[in-house]
Amino acid sequence: MNSKKTKSHFDWRTWRSVFALLAVMLILAVLTEGTFLTARNLTNLTRQVAINGVLAVGMTFVILIGGIDLSVGSVVALAGIVAGLVQVQSGLAQWEGGASVGGAALSVGAAILVGAFCGIFNGWMITRHRIAPFIITLGMMVIARGLALILSKGAAIAPLSDSFNELGQGYLSNGVSTALIALAVGAALVFELRGKWRTLQGWFGAFPVFALGLSGLYAFGDRPQWWTDLGWVEGYRGVPYPVLIFALLGLVGSVLLNRMRFGRFVLAVGGNPEAAWLAGVPIKKITFAIYVVMGCLSGLSGAILSARLNGALPTAGELFELDAIAAVVIGGTSLLGGVGSVRGSIIGAFFIGAMNNGMSLMDITEFYQKVIKGVIIILAVWFDTRQQQSGRK
Repeated sequence: MNSKKTKSHFDWRTWRSVFALLAVMLILAVLTEGTFLTARNLTNLTRQVAINGVLAVGMTFVILIGGIDLSVGSVVALAGIVAGLVQVQSGLAQWEGGASVGGAALSVGAAILVGAFCGIFNGWMITRHRIAPFIITLGMMVIARGLALILSKGAAIAPLSDSFNELGQGYLSNGVSTALIALAVGAALVFELRGKWRTLQGWFGAFPVFALGLSGLYAFGDRPQWWTDLGWVEGYRGVPYPVLIFALLGLVGSVLLNRMRFGRFVLAVGGNPEAAWLAGVPIKKITFAIYVVMGCLSGLSGAILSARLNGALPTAGELFELDAIAAVVIGGTSLLGGVGSVRGSIIGAFFIGAMNNGMSLMDITEFYQKVIKGVIIILAVWFDTRQQQSGRK
């Protein structure tokens, strides 16, 4: 009897973000008179979400161990500036017709390397000198922003090379996009429904997969001519490269957390550090590695953002850390650590992105947008706290 109850148990922490996302998308579709659900807007939405999503994947692991990283937004700016300087100093940005793929890879590698150094510093100070993550990452936030302003002399670095800009502005073809989406949806359905055909959780797990798959084909894939003739959607390009990178990192993060020993160590550290230490979990190595990875992902996000804007801005990435933390919390990860998922954080990133995109379509000023986002973050933390308190009773 107990096993049957456990099998059909529905995890509301995991799926509350799915319900919230679907509700917000429906409301925004009505308020914008359908503009929100056009192929062009969905493509722009996913490309906007990709940058915060990459950060949210890393932030999930940081929060799961009970940590925090307030420096990611400033590291994004610093990494973007370094990528731009590499372009300018090597002459790649002035090369007519763009530069080679190798030159673009050099700029991206430099951005990731800068992010890695910031992550190494954060991880070293936290694990070796036992400084609170809040304090050290707050300090790194100020340092990285100052370095970005110093290196750029307070000005934007633009334009950048065509090959580098492909990272943020390029697309897969519609045919390839269709094939990839169909393959991903099929694999996800098999994974979600195996052994759960008759359970509520199995069917609710399949529903968002169907929804995301259909919306992906709608936005990126090949559509039959009769679909276009009906005026439902104009044919649009394909899967943007940032979205592809985000999807791959989300997949890697999910496998790492759910299927690898490293993920079990992360959950153990966040759930009960003392018990994890007694069990032989290398807490310092896990913590150090997570902050280094977070730095690398911040550097990658900086490169993607600069490529998308065709320029590196020292003021870029402001409040990105708050968006990443909000995405993780909305996705069901506990701020106390030990409970959460990468999948939930991805859905949380789409929730934040949908809110930003929808409010922009409705011409809501940025001042009001910040107030609304702040209220959402407070509500998400309040729900998380309530769940933690109810779980202890």
